[in-house]
Amino acid sequence: MTYFNKETIMKLSPSLLALSVALATPAVATDLSVVGSWSGLPLHKQYEAPFWTETLPAASNGDIAVALTTHNQMNLGVGDVYRLLGDGVYDVAMTVADYAVADAPELEGLDVPLLALTADDARAMVDAARPMVSDIYRDRFNSHVLAIAPYPPQVVFCNAEIASLDDLKGLKVRASGRMTAKFLEALGAEGVNVSFSEVPGALQKGVVDCAVTGAGSGYSAGWWEVSTHLLPIPLGGWDSVVTAMNLDKWNSLTAETQTLISEQVTAQFEGPAWESAQGALVDDIACLTGNGTCPSGDARSMTLVEVSDGDFAKARDVLVGQVLPDWAERAGADWAERWNASVGATVGVTIAGN
Repeated sequence: MTYFNKETIMKLSPSLLALSVALATPAVATDLSVVGSWSGLPLHKQYEAPFWTETLPAASNGDIAVALTTHNQMNLGVGDVYRLLGDGVYDVAMTVADYAVADAPELEGLDVPLLALTADDARAMVDAARPMVSDIYRDRFNSHVLAIAPYPPQVVFCNAEIASLDDLKGLKVRASGRMTAKFLEALGAEGVNVSFSEVPGALQKGVVDCAVTGAGSGYSAGWWEVSTHLLPIPLGGWDSVVTAMNLDKWNSLTAETQTLISEQVTAQFEGPAWESAQGALVDDIACLTGNGTCPSGDARSMTLVEVSDGDFAKARDVLVGQVLPDWAERAGADWAERWNASVGATVGVTIAGN
């Protein structure tokens, strides 16, 4: 049996006391207030909500507690979502990056129309742009980027008879972002700013003739009720949704908690959302047109407008010759150079210098 003298006990006492306090004190839970994207759309219902309310708390063994709502449930202006995040009104937010371009025009370079025709290509673009996006959110919105997930490709719904891309000329078209609006104007259409929730009424009343959104989003929101023709060309890119955490909140977390959140977001939210993106487009077009099996509900009967090689060639010429140089002028030469070296190199497009 080992005996300790008084001097040894006195030396050990502080360490023993600290250990006993640590064992007796329960771990402090991390509370996160999270604001999700559009509550009625598949990205939120299938990926965001389960991840934040079930997956992450379970992975943390209950050490992370999440209170989840969405920006539309809070009646927030979409342009305010990241501003309020940076101010610390809530801890985590996610919405379409294009909603924030009034504050950060350089962010338009994340989701450029027509450069990615498959989910794999779109993800490669996003991965190339991620360092730029992280810098933008840190400097513009005092936040740390956790994930960039896609909506399906942004296609064209029309409450008008069209047979090709040329038929958009002279029509009023709701764009899904600023670059898309510039692109539509270069094609001879009139880009109109209408919020997502107001589009069905605008189509029905003739405020707009056509509108751009994801095929699945349009199906879920009932745009097929007020549209007749579907042009499946990704004029609005993939409408990337950025998930970010307030930077002060992020810096207050332990390294272990930061690692847990980062790994879980990548593996259990961002990855699965990307994996389903390509198959979702095929299914969504089937649901909207009746051309194929619809796994989401009743198939509708919109007219599918076939996109010709000529349509793609014309659209890409307009993009490279007019739309991207216009963006480079708004964002600045430094951002255009960064884009050329990252996204541009990935997709084989270079914005010409002035």
